[in-house]
Amino acid sequence: MNVETVVKWVAVALIIIGALNWGLVGAFHFNAVTALFGDMTIVTRVIYILVGVAGLYKLFLIVAKKM
Repeated sequence: MNVETVVKWVAVALIIIGALNWGLVGAFHFNAVTALFGDMTIVTRVIYILVGVAGLYKLFLIVAKKM
């Protein structure tokens, strides 16, 4: 498995984690990330940043394929 494939799968995993967390927040007012790692700790912030970067990466790939 090459590096590009690993990065794509990590991005997909992070996007799924983010989507599930937002679903929990919307449905039950429960934030799994803060429950596991604390409210705005360094780890929590890094997870949020990585989820955001993964989303931007996948958006870039989608836009690049349409051009």
